[in-house]
Order: sequence, then structure tokens, then C-alpha cells
Amino acid sequence: MSDLLERLRGRGWRLTAQRRVVAEVLDGDHVHYTADEVHAKAAELLPEISRATVYNTLGELVSLGEVMEVSTDGRAKRYDPNAHHAHQHLVCSQCGTIRDVHPTGDLMAVLPAEERFGFQVAAVEVTYRGVCPNCSAS
Repeated sequence: MSDLLERLRGRGWRLTAQRRVVAEVLDGDHVHYTADEVHAKAAELLPEISRATVYNTLGELVSLGEVMEVSTDGRAKRYDPNAHHAHQHLVCSQCGTIRDVHPTGDLMAVLPAEERFGFQVAAVEVTYRGVCPNCSAS
């Protein structure tokens, strides 16, 4: 069983066939699908699943804090099931591929106190941008 399915089952979330398929599609490392991609992959497993059900399920998963919405450069929102492990993202500026990365060190320490302007910083989001091997080879 996937990490996401285990977490959802532990929360007592009702796992209908449709919800289960959406969670199964989101299972794995470096998963950052758009809602349409989730729907297409879910439909391969459960042909009768509707787009509305996928969108509603993704919304619920985000509300529960089990999936994060990731938005880069005005592209379609993507859904990241790696919501419980601190990480940053590496994004290809050409094709939009996203990979999870885990930089070492304290990202909060990078921002000097005088640059915080009195803010109580609660979280840090860093996006690394570049060109992936597939795009640089073409």
C-alpha cells in the first residue's frame, strides 16, 4: 500500500474506489501531475471515473494537507503527494518537469535578520530552475 493510502486510511478517510484510484495515481517519487494527468491515469485504472470526481478528490486531499498544490511559471497546478517531507523543487524551464530535491543546511539561516523586515518567517519555499537532461540533449 502506498504512503498516501496508508496516511488516508489512518485518518479514517472513506476510501471509495474513485478516491483509492486517485491516491494510487499520486503514489511514487517525484509525482507532480496536473489534474488532467491524474484524470487520464485514473481513467486507465477505472474508466468510469469522472473529471469532476478527480478534481473534487484532489481538492479534498489538498484541504486535508495530504497533497500540496505546486504552481510554477503560470503553468497548470500540479499535485505533489510528498506533503509530509520537507523538500524543494527543481523545475525544467523548457518542459516543466519537476523533481523533488532535499538541499542540506538550514534554509532559514540563508535569510539574514535585517532582510526579514520584522516578519516572523514560518516557512521557506525554494524553486531551483534549469534545463533537464532530456531538453538539453535535444
